[in-house]
Amino acid sequence: MPLAAVNGISLNYQIKGDRSKGTDVKGGGPLVVLIMGTGSPGRVWELHQVPALVAAGYRVCTFDNRGIAPSYEAADGMTIEELVADTAGLIEFLDEGPALVAGTSMGARVAQELALARPELVRKAVFLAGHARMDQFQKTLSLGEHDLDESGVKLPPKYEAAVTAVMNLSPATMADPNAARDWLDLFEFTGGPATPGIRAQRRMDHEFNRVQAYRAIRVPCLAVGFADDRMIPPYLSREVAETIPGGRYQEVPDAGHYGYLERPDTVNKILLDFFAA
Repeated sequence: MPLAAVNGISLNYQIKGDRSKGTDVKGGGPLVVLIMGTGSPGRVWELHQVPALVAAGYRVCTFDNRGIAPSYEAADGMTIEELVADTAGLIEFLDEGPALVAGTSMGARVAQELALARPELVRKAVFLAGHARMDQFQKTLSLGEHDLDESGVKLPPKYEAAVTAVMNLSPATMADPNAARDWLDLFEFTGGPATPGIRAQRRMDHEFNRVQAYRAIRVPCLAVGFADDRMIPPYLSREVAETIPGGRYQEVPDAGHYGYLERPDTVNKILLDFFAA
Protein backbone atom coordinates (compact mmCIF):
# COMPACT_ATOMS: atom_id res chain seq x y z
CA MET A 1 0.00 0.00 0.00
CA PRO A 2 1.33 3.49 -0.82
CA LEU A 3 1.56 6.26 1.74
CA ALA A 4 -0.17 9.61 1.25
CA ALA A 5 1.08 12.73 3.00
CA VAL A 6 -2.15 14.42 4.13
CA ASN A 7 -3.13 16.68 7.02
CA GLY A 8 0.46 16.67 8.27
CA ILE A 9 0.69 12.87 8.63
CA SER A 10 1.17 9.73 6.53
CA LEU A 11 -1.84 7.56 5.67
CA ASN A 12 -1.49 4.05 4.30
CA TYR A 13 -4.03 3.56 1.49
CA GLN A 14 -4.89 1.36 -1.46
CA ILE A 15 -7.15 1.77 -4.49
CA LYS A 16 -8.62 -1.16 -6.41
CA GLY A 17 -10.58 -1.30 -9.65
CA ASP A 18 -11.49 -3.76 -12.39
CA ARG A 19 -8.93 -3.69 -15.20
CA SER A 20 -11.38 -5.28 -17.65
CA LYS A 21 -13.81 -2.40 -17.03
CA GLY A 22 -11.14 0.28 -17.02
CA THR A 23 -11.83 1.24 -13.43
CA ASP A 24 -8.28 0.48 -12.35
CA VAL A 25 -7.18 3.91 -13.60
CA LYS A 26 -7.97 7.33 -12.16
CA GLY A 27 -11.39 8.52 -13.27
CA GLY A 28 -12.28 5.10 -14.67
CA GLY A 29 -15.23 4.75 -12.32
CA PRO A 30 -16.89 6.45 -9.36
CA LEU A 31 -14.65 6.47 -6.28
CA VAL A 32 -15.86 4.81 -3.08
CA VAL A 33 -13.95 5.59 0.12
CA LEU A 34 -14.40 3.08 2.96
CA ILE A 35 -13.61 4.15 6.54
CA MET A 36 -12.89 1.45 9.12
CA GLY A 37 -13.84 1.41 12.82
CA THR A 38 -11.81 1.43 16.02
CA GLY A 39 -8.78 -0.84 16.15
CA SER A 40 -9.06 -2.38 12.68
CA PRO A 41 -7.03 -1.84 9.49
CA GLY A 42 -8.59 -0.85 6.20
CA ARG A 43 -7.84 -4.24 4.67
CA VAL A 44 -10.78 -5.74 6.57
CA TRP A 45 -13.00 -4.25 3.87
CA GLU A 46 -11.24 -6.41 1.29
CA LEU A 47 -12.87 -9.58 2.64
CA HIS A 48 -16.31 -8.75 1.25
CA GLN A 49 -17.09 -5.13 0.41
CA VAL A 50 -14.19 -4.29 -1.92
CA PRO A 51 -14.74 -7.27 -4.28
CA ALA A 52 -18.47 -6.52 -4.56
CA LEU A 53 -17.93 -2.82 -5.25
CA VAL A 54 -15.12 -3.45 -7.76
CA ALA A 55 -17.26 -6.03 -9.59
CA ALA A 56 -20.00 -3.40 -9.86
CA GLY A 57 -17.64 -0.97 -11.61
CA TYR A 58 -16.46 1.22 -8.75
CA ARG A 59 -12.95 2.25 -7.81
CA VAL A 60 -12.51 1.57 -4.10
CA CYS A 61 -10.14 3.27 -1.68
CA THR A 62 -9.38 1.67 1.68
CA PHE A 63 -6.93 3.08 4.20
CA ASP A 64 -5.63 2.74 7.73
CA ASN A 65 -6.89 5.47 10.04
CA ARG A 66 -4.32 7.29 12.16
CA GLY A 67 -3.57 4.98 15.06
CA ILE A 68 -3.23 1.93 12.79
CA ALA A 69 0.29 1.21 11.51
CA PRO A 70 1.82 1.83 9.05
CA SER A 71 -0.26 5.04 9.09
CA TYR A 72 0.77 7.62 11.68
CA GLU A 73 0.26 5.99 15.09
CA ALA A 74 -0.72 9.10 17.08
CA ALA A 75 0.03 7.29 20.33
CA ASP A 76 -0.31 10.54 22.31
CA GLY A 77 -3.94 10.88 21.30
CA MET A 78 -6.28 12.02 18.54
CA THR A 79 -9.62 13.69 17.97
CA ILE A 80 -12.54 12.96 15.70
CA GLU A 81 -11.82 16.27 13.96
CA GLU A 82 -8.34 15.01 13.05
CA LEU A 83 -9.74 11.76 11.66
CA VAL A 84 -12.24 13.73 9.57
CA ALA A 85 -9.47 16.02 8.29
CA ASP A 86 -7.38 12.94 7.44
CA THR A 87 -10.19 11.48 5.33
CA ALA A 88 -10.89 14.82 3.65
CA GLY A 89 -7.20 15.23 2.92
CA LEU A 90 -7.02 11.78 1.35
CA ILE A 91 -9.99 12.48 -0.95
CA GLU A 92 -8.35 15.75 -1.99
CA PHE A 93 -5.01 13.99 -2.48
CA LEU A 94 -6.65 11.46 -4.78
CA ASP A 95 -8.34 14.29 -6.70
CA GLU A 96 -11.38 12.16 -7.55
CA GLY A 97 -14.05 13.75 -5.38
CA PRO A 98 -16.79 14.11 -4.58
CA ALA A 99 -16.64 10.49 -3.46
CA LEU A 100 -19.15 7.93 -2.33
CA VAL A 101 -18.32 7.32 1.32
CA ALA A 102 -19.13 4.52 3.76
CA GLY A 103 -17.87 3.91 7.27
CA THR A 104 -18.55 1.53 10.11
CA SER A 105 -18.75 2.34 13.84
CA MET A 106 -16.03 4.95 14.49
CA GLY A 107 -15.64 5.14 10.72
CA ALA A 108 -19.35 5.88 10.41
CA ARG A 109 -18.93 8.75 12.84
CA VAL A 110 -16.06 10.06 10.70
CA ALA A 111 -18.27 9.81 7.60
CA GLN A 112 -21.09 11.65 9.38
CA GLU A 113 -18.81 14.50 10.41
CA LEU A 114 -17.25 14.60 6.93
CA ALA A 115 -20.71 14.95 5.34
CA LEU A 116 -21.40 17.86 7.70
CA ALA A 117 -18.05 19.66 7.51
CA ARG A 118 -16.98 18.97 3.90
CA PRO A 119 -20.13 18.23 1.86
CA GLU A 120 -18.34 19.18 -1.36
CA LEU A 121 -16.22 16.04 -0.98
CA VAL A 122 -19.14 13.63 -0.42
CA ARG A 123 -21.56 12.52 -3.12
CA LYS A 124 -23.48 10.09 -0.89
CA ALA A 125 -22.72 8.58 2.52
CA VAL A 126 -23.58 5.31 4.25
CA PHE A 127 -23.17 4.90 8.01
CA LEU A 128 -22.91 1.30 9.22
CA ALA A 129 -23.57 1.24 12.98
CA GLY A 130 -23.53 5.03 12.97
CA HIS A 131 -24.38 7.08 16.03
CA ALA A 132 -24.71 10.72 17.01
CA ARG A 133 -24.13 10.01 20.71
CA MET A 134 -23.37 7.20 23.12
CA ASP A 135 -25.72 5.83 25.74
CA GLN A 136 -24.73 5.09 29.33
CA PHE A 137 -23.78 1.47 28.67
CA GLN A 138 -21.39 2.47 25.91
CA LYS A 139 -19.79 5.17 28.03
CA THR A 140 -19.28 2.71 30.90
CA LEU A 141 -17.89 0.07 28.55
CA SER A 142 -15.44 2.59 27.08
CA LEU A 143 -14.22 3.65 30.51
CA GLY A 144 -13.78 -0.01 31.40
CA GLU A 145 -11.70 -0.54 28.25
CA HIS A 146 -9.51 2.41 29.22
CA ASP A 147 -9.00 0.98 32.71
CA LEU A 148 -8.14 -2.43 31.26
CA ASP A 149 -5.65 -0.85 28.84
CA GLU A 150 -3.97 1.06 31.66
CA SER A 151 -3.87 -1.93 34.03
CA GLY A 152 -1.70 -4.05 31.77
CA VAL A 153 -3.84 -7.09 32.59
CA LYS A 154 -3.76 -9.74 29.87
CA LEU A 155 -6.98 -11.69 29.53
CA PRO A 156 -6.76 -15.42 28.83
CA PRO A 157 -7.07 -15.79 25.02
CA LYS A 158 -10.14 -18.03 25.11
CA TYR A 159 -11.95 -15.72 27.50
CA GLU A 160 -11.04 -12.66 25.42
CA ALA A 161 -12.29 -14.45 22.30
CA ALA A 162 -15.60 -15.31 23.99
CA VAL A 163 -16.15 -11.73 25.18
CA THR A 164 -15.28 -10.35 21.74
CA ALA A 165 -17.78 -12.72 20.14
CA VAL A 166 -20.57 -11.83 22.57
CA MET A 167 -20.06 -8.10 22.05
CA ASN A 168 -19.68 -8.12 18.26
CA LEU A 169 -21.63 -11.03 16.78
CA SER A 170 -25.29 -11.93 16.56
CA PRO A 171 -26.68 -14.82 18.66
CA ALA A 172 -27.82 -16.25 15.32
CA THR A 173 -24.18 -16.56 14.26
CA MET A 174 -23.12 -18.10 17.55
CA ALA A 175 -25.98 -20.64 17.33
CA ASP A 176 -24.31 -22.14 14.26
CA PRO A 177 -21.63 -24.53 15.63
CA ASN A 178 -19.36 -24.21 12.61
CA ALA A 179 -19.60 -20.42 12.42
CA ALA A 180 -19.12 -20.09 16.18
CA ARG A 181 -15.99 -22.27 16.10
CA ASP A 182 -14.50 -20.33 13.20
CA TRP A 183 -15.15 -16.92 14.76
CA LEU A 184 -13.90 -17.95 18.19
CA ASP A 185 -10.74 -19.41 16.68
CA LEU A 186 -10.20 -16.20 14.73
CA PHE A 187 -10.66 -13.99 17.79
CA GLU A 188 -8.35 -16.19 19.87
CA PHE A 189 -5.65 -16.06 17.20
CA THR A 190 -5.88 -12.30 16.59
CA GLY A 191 -6.41 -11.14 20.18
CA GLY A 192 -3.87 -9.71 22.56
CA PRO A 193 -2.77 -6.34 23.94
CA ALA A 194 -3.87 -3.26 22.02
CA THR A 195 -1.17 -1.13 20.39
CA PRO A 196 -0.59 2.44 21.59
CA GLY A 197 -2.36 3.75 18.50
CA ILE A 198 -5.45 1.62 19.11
CA ARG A 199 -5.50 2.68 22.74
CA ALA A 200 -5.41 6.29 21.53
CA GLN A 201 -8.44 5.62 19.31
CA ARG A 202 -10.26 4.16 22.31
CA ARG A 203 -9.46 7.22 24.41
CA MET A 204 -11.29 9.64 22.14
CA ASP A 205 -14.13 11.68 23.63
CA HIS A 206 -17.24 9.62 24.40
CA GLU A 207 -19.35 12.44 25.83
CA PHE A 208 -20.29 13.87 22.44
CA ASN A 209 -23.87 14.53 21.35
CA ARG A 210 -24.24 15.57 17.72
CA VAL A 211 -27.96 15.07 17.27
CA GLN A 212 -28.71 18.75 16.75
CA ALA A 213 -25.61 19.33 14.61
CA TYR A 214 -26.55 16.60 12.14
CA ARG A 215 -29.76 18.42 11.28
CA ALA A 216 -27.56 20.58 9.05
CA ILE A 217 -26.34 17.67 6.87
CA ARG A 218 -27.61 17.98 3.30
CA VAL A 219 -25.72 15.13 1.63
CA PRO A 220 -27.87 12.08 0.71
CA CYS A 221 -27.35 9.68 3.63
CA LEU A 222 -28.28 6.15 4.60
CA ALA A 223 -27.89 4.86 8.15
CA VAL A 224 -27.69 1.09 8.58
CA GLY A 225 -28.34 -0.58 11.91
CA PHE A 226 -27.52 -4.15 12.87
CA ALA A 227 -30.42 -5.72 14.72
CA ASP A 228 -28.32 -7.57 17.34
CA ASP A 229 -25.59 -4.95 17.75
CA ARG A 230 -24.56 -4.62 21.40
CA MET A 231 -21.81 -2.07 20.76
CA ILE A 232 -23.95 0.42 18.82
CA PRO A 233 -27.60 -0.59 19.34
CA PRO A 234 -29.71 -0.02 16.23
CA TYR A 235 -31.91 2.62 17.85
CA LEU A 236 -28.89 4.95 17.81
CA SER A 237 -28.35 4.32 14.09
CA ARG A 238 -32.03 4.96 13.42
CA GLU A 239 -31.72 8.20 15.36
CA VAL A 240 -29.03 9.40 12.95
CA ALA A 241 -31.32 8.81 9.96
CA GLU A 242 -34.22 10.53 11.67
CA THR A 243 -32.02 13.52 12.51
CA ILE A 244 -30.64 14.15 9.00
CA PRO A 245 -33.14 15.80 6.62
CA GLY A 246 -34.09 13.18 4.04
CA GLY A 247 -31.97 10.56 5.80
CA ARG A 248 -32.90 6.92 5.23
CA TYR A 249 -32.60 3.91 7.53
CA GLN A 250 -32.25 0.18 6.93
CA GLU A 251 -31.76 -2.58 9.47
CA VAL A 252 -29.95 -5.86 8.90
CA PRO A 253 -31.44 -8.82 10.83
CA ASP A 254 -29.37 -11.50 12.57
CA ALA A 255 -26.32 -9.25 12.59
CA GLY A 256 -24.16 -7.84 15.37
CA HIS A 257 -21.59 -5.07 15.37
CA TYR A 258 -19.58 -6.93 12.72
CA GLY A 259 -22.65 -7.17 10.51
CA TYR A 260 -20.71 -6.24 7.39
CA LEU A 261 -18.69 -9.45 7.97
CA GLU A 262 -21.53 -11.61 9.28
CA ARG A 263 -24.07 -10.69 6.58
CA PRO A 264 -21.89 -9.39 3.76
CA ASP A 265 -24.30 -10.16 0.93
CA THR A 266 -27.04 -8.13 2.60
CA VAL A 267 -24.74 -5.24 3.42
CA ASN A 268 -23.19 -5.23 -0.04
CA LYS A 269 -26.63 -5.07 -1.68
CA ILE A 270 -27.56 -2.14 0.56
CA LEU A 271 -24.39 -0.28 -0.43
CA LEU A 272 -24.76 -1.00 -4.14
CA ASP A 273 -28.46 -0.12 -4.28
CA PHE A 274 -27.96 3.18 -2.45
CA PHE A 275 -24.90 4.23 -4.43
CA ALA A 276 -26.60 3.38 -7.75
CA ALA A 277 -29.94 5.07 -6.98
